[in-house]
Amino acid sequence: MSFAFVFPGQGSQSIGMMRSLADSEPVVVQTFAEASEVLGYDLWQLCQEGPEDQLGSTDRTQPAMLAAGVATWRVWRKHGGGLPAAMAGHSLGEYSALVCAGVLDFRAAVSLVKFRGEAMQAAVPAGQGAMAAILGLEDSDVEAACREAAQGEVVQAANFNSPGQVVIAGQASAVDRAIEVLKVKGAKRAIKLPVSVPSHTALMKPAAERLEQRLESVELHASEIRDIYTVEVRKHGDAASIRRTLVEQLVSPVRWTQTVQTMIANGAKAIVECGPGRVLTGLNRRIEKNKQIEMLAIEDAESLQRALQVCRSET
Repeated sequence: MSFAFVFPGQGSQSIGMMRSLADSEPVVVQTFAEASEVLGYDLWQLCQEGPEDQLGSTDRTQPAMLAAGVATWRVWRKHGGGLPAAMAGHSLGEYSALVCAGVLDFRAAVSLVKFRGEAMQAAVPAGQGAMAAILGLEDSDVEAACREAAQGEVVQAANFNSPGQVVIAGQASAVDRAIEVLKVKGAKRAIKLPVSVPSHTALMKPAAERLEQRLESVELHASEIRDIYTVEVRKHGDAASIRRTLVEQLVSPVRWTQTVQTMIANGAKAIVECGPGRVLTGLNRRIEKNKQIEMLAIEDAESLQRALQVCRSET
């Protein structure tokens, strides 16, 4: 069976994350320990005990989510899980995909995403940016509302997560105006997210410029996976194009709906979420209603065995 792996980004973190899998798989804690050596603090302890506001800080969330995705992948491979035909990551998850595909060294990636988080937070000081999830409208209606509400400020569609679910981001005042416009247009819900960094908007340009400089010194290798999709649903290519797309990623929307549809159109019969939680699995089910396409998440020993069983027929 042709299958794909997907890696979640910020928003899937929680206190106690990865504990169920770690109870039966020592490699999980070992992976976090490896990241901790790079970071200079105990990342596993932070993920298990908090405090929650520290785990939710962008420069700490990003290494935590990277370590979680890589740890889950290492468990998968340890148990004989095969290489997927395709990989994709939701925003930060793209870095997890690149590590697991052999393109990016794990320790280098830990340092890189910490830097990325710091650069993103510095680009827009806490409290000045905002993000909100908009439910129940067409993508085009959300984009039109953002244009109407901007009034010289920045508010844009940042994540096209599934049909009828779009996340907007930008300056806090512009996001608030957009929410009011979207309610008038008939949005079922408009939910402010507990995030102060307006990712995937033009406001991230200063962070993108800093990231571009940092990426020049990062070594990249040939991928072990056939297809790795970017936020713009292009396939990662040579080292130069990978660096370029990682920079573009910060100021470009995540086209998750299109990514999942493309993987399925190219033959994926199962999509496995590799990391904490089931956020992407929930989105994937809303994107693809066909029950014959398996949507799986590896969270513990039982779900690992289920994923291995489903994907083992062809690797």
